[in-house]
Amino acid sequence: MMYAFAGKILYVNLSTGEVEKRTLYPEEVLKYLGSRGFNAHILWEMVPPGIDPLGAENVLIFGTGTLTATSAPTSGRTTITCKGPATGLYLKTNFGGHWGAELKFAGYDYIIIKGRSPQPVYLLIQDERVEIRDARELWGKDVRETTRAIEHAHGDAGIQVACIGPAGENRVAFAAILNSYYNSAARGGAGAVMGAKKLKAIAVCGHGSIRIADPQKFRIAVLEAIEASYEDFSARTSYLYGTSSSVAVINELGLFPSFNFKSGSIENAEKISGPYLVEAGYLKRRMGCNACIFSCHRYCEIDSGPYAGAYGGGPEYETMSALGAGCGTVDVETVIKANELCNLYGMDTISAGGVIQWAMESYEKGILDEEVTEGLKLKWGDAEAILSLLHKIAKREGFGDMLADGVRKAAQRIGQGSHNWAVEAKGLEQSRVETRGAFGYALAFAVNPRGPDHLHTEVLAEFGTRPGGRALVAKITGDERFAFPRTLEKRAEIVRWHEDCYAATDSLGLCAFATTARYGVTPQLMARMLSAAAGVDFTEESLMQAGRRIINIEKAFNVREGATRREDRLPYRLMNEVLPNLSTDAEDRFARGVGHPEPVKEAINSQAYLDQMLDEYYELHGWDIATGLPKKKTLLSLGLQKVARELERLGRIPDSGK
Repeated sequence: MMYAFAGKILYVNLSTGEVEKRTLYPEEVLKYLGSRGFNAHILWEMVPPGIDPLGAENVLIFGTGTLTATSAPTSGRTTITCKGPATGLYLKTNFGGHWGAELKFAGYDYIIIKGRSPQPVYLLIQDERVEIRDARELWGKDVRETTRAIEHAHGDAGIQVACIGPAGENRVAFAAILNSYYNSAARGGAGAVMGAKKLKAIAVCGHGSIRIADPQKFRIAVLEAIEASYEDFSARTSYLYGTSSSVAVINELGLFPSFNFKSGSIENAEKISGPYLVEAGYLKRRMGCNACIFSCHRYCEIDSGPYAGAYGGGPEYETMSALGAGCGTVDVETVIKANELCNLYGMDTISAGGVIQWAMESYEKGILDEEVTEGLKLKWGDAEAILSLLHKIAKREGFGDMLADGVRKAAQRIGQGSHNWAVEAKGLEQSRVETRGAFGYALAFAVNPRGPDHLHTEVLAEFGTRPGGRALVAKITGDERFAFPRTLEKRAEIVRWHEDCYAATDSLGLCAFATTARYGVTPQLMARMLSAAAGVDFTEESLMQAGRRIINIEKAFNVREGATRREDRLPYRLMNEVLPNLSTDAEDRFARGVGHPEPVKEAINSQAYLDQMLDEYYELHGWDIATGLPKKKTLLSLGLQKVARELERLGRIPDSGK
């Protein structure tokens, strides 16, 4: 009897048009917990080093969480994994909505796509019926048009569609895959991989169900998880105002990235916040993913003015900063319109904002002129410039073609020192956390295998602003006084715990808002839900051990591609320029009266600061300090024998690990 899983894996070869259904073996999947973890294992096995991320050899893997399609709170997540075009390294990206649950109801846990179709196609999955369909009439359509066309073609408004827009078709380095119109797997360019394969969409309709091994124990654990989640006061704030609820406070502390990270604040930041969306009447309704108990997603619409009729999901905190404050504007209608364009074209708002900010600063410094920008005056806060560039980037028109390859390549092409304000590492534009004022985040961003962002290791607990976070830091370090972001002490311990927990969260199909951004769904509760659902005994320790196994295989993928310690860095600006306006009372605001270690002297992610944290982090992981490479004994202790043998064969195991 199969429990928790639907029971099948779909293998799709777009080059030959073959579709194969294979039996899923739970013991193989549960070694990596599921979803993100099993995806990483498949990627390691199927993608050889050195291949072109946009070539036919790359594999695109859609993995549903082990608890997806159950009543486990926030279990609506699906992980997509491939070799990423933005970095040439490991990429996992993730979306919510209802697509993953629908795939499991159709009878499939994973879809593995290889090859490249000679013409545009989409994959249609209706329970046992799986077909590769002609998508030439869909090619060129935006996300909204594509989704509606597929719904209409099959007479089913409930069919779940994951698709790309023109940005993915044009292989923009930060093209996204969207489902349910607004749920986006955005970071790192998986949409470009889908576009390179000429795969426009995957449409899913299922009528099955998922069996639970011990329904009574599962129900008890689920109810405890829901109750614990609601005890966190931020649950109500998220429902009311979404992820941008804290913009005003973050801005006051000087930690709201503005003007391409030149500043940590901007005047009137409250006008691009969650509360303002409500007060000014832009918020029309709240939305949640499958089994969500928070409903943090926004649906906003502009009723009048030049952008009347613009609507869509969000904008979220990251978008408010990336396409708002980062570009020098606090005009919320510009941000709503820019967010809509990104959703229609299928682009990551963070990276799109990042390249536009770099262009604006380059224009300000006289490195770009109107001859290069085709007449656009790229002045801070200019709505026309922001929106025009989004169109040009998605279509790869003129100046937008250069920006579509990401800020690292744009800076390499322009030169003249412009890499100094290209806010990227590993080739990925940094997400909107000011790491010069939060050193746990700085370390987490530096070691993130897909590049510097928050959706791999969310370390909100280090801020110490909530009782749950302080209690968690005390559990990890032995003392809650280390719940303070302006110190280097204990950052390695805090980051490693959170990355293990986040890996487990993703693999079960849960949302990080339940486990690492809030603290109600603990690893112990995750283990109980998984055990009851799958009928296999997991403890907190074995769950976190599996999380560590996932972190190591993701690391090993990059090591096989040639990555070493030198890749674990942060953007030049953040490592070489002091944050100018970090609030002088930030330390007291974060300390909350519990006492804290001495803060570092400067608000900067200097190489010296980063090196100290990296040394401690590598030591904790059992990785070689000098090179950052995993030691053989570490990989063997985690049951990664094949990985160890392969890295040893390639000479990618440090001498100290033999």
